[in-house]
Amino acid sequence: MSLFDSPAFEGHEAVHAFTDEKSGLKTIIAVHSTARGPAAGGCRMWPYASADLALDDALRLSRAMSYKNAMADLELGGGKAVIIGDSRTQKTPALFEAFGRAVDAVCGKYWTAEDVGVSPADLTHARRHTRYVAGLEGHAAASGDPSPVTAEGVFRGIELCVKRALNRDLSGVTVAIQGVGHVGGFLADKLHAAGAKLILTDVNEEVLRQVAQRTGAKVVSPGAIFDAPAEVFAPCALGGAVNSETLVRLQARVIAGGANNQLADAEVGREVFRRGVLYAPDYVINGGGIINVAGEIRALDAGEAFDPAWVETKLSRLIETLGEVLDRSRQENRPTHEVANEIARARITGAAEKKAAA
Repeated sequence: MSLFDSPAFEGHEAVHAFTDEKSGLKTIIAVHSTARGPAAGGCRMWPYASADLALDDALRLSRAMSYKNAMADLELGGGKAVIIGDSRTQKTPALFEAFGRAVDAVCGKYWTAEDVGVSPADLTHARRHTRYVAGLEGHAAASGDPSPVTAEGVFRGIELCVKRALNRDLSGVTVAIQGVGHVGGFLADKLHAAGAKLILTDVNEEVLRQVAQRTGAKVVSPGAIFDAPAEVFAPCALGGAVNSETLVRLQARVIAGGANNQLADAEVGREVFRRGVLYAPDYVINGGGIINVAGEIRALDAGEAFDPAWVETKLSRLIETLGEVLDRSRQENRPTHEVANEIARARITGAAEKKAAA
């Protein structure tokens, strides 16, 4: 199958591949849409088994960022970068400097930030060769780590979904969290403070132990999280957690988490709906981080200081948008992911038409 025939391609404006022999960099930067503004999305470093798998991930994540930024009502399009490599053993300053040169070669059509396997510290090396890096510290426009803001949005979204599906608050509700790294760990703290009971898993046993210790959570193996007796399943690891094999094992009435591309495919989303499970579309509920990053981009472009109040206004509106998606799903008897996709596409198409007419 060629690039243009891939189901994940879906109208991408550009796909860039860069290599740097000296540092070992192999990266793909996918730009799905710039209709609403320059594409923005994090950089993921992962030991993909093949270049085809890396490309597919970049395309899926880039498209999701277009939808996420549209639903958050940001003046940004969608893009994503992936670096092929093991973040535990292959990170070097030279590699990220080469990545910075690759980002700069896209000429401002893509802004990068941290994602799985990449930290703000890594991106300080990229920043030496391009201005199109956000999520850093040390300057007036800096927004810092976006993970706490992502977690806050997911927390508010879970709170809303539990109210809709169970007609109660979070006190005493059991939440199974898959992945307690950056976002999942902050989310666990917030849910614990709200009185929720937690069941946790993660492949990083030390991080898992720390989060469980401070939240009083029960720990299970990664494979057992799908069988956990919980009202809420919160995927906060890699994509595809909800698939035909895992869905039949879930006891949850709500699926709401911080991971991207939680549904393995559209049919799984339809089956979630048929089973009466309330699903919060991932790119809606987890949009807090990119809102935070957008606040930094906005401040950098204007030469101003970062404005937390602007971020809070956008985050509050995002949760209202989630509520509107849930309302339409109920009123129209359609899966939430289909409703959200329709809204996001309409916003992107509308912006493209307006841009073309200008």
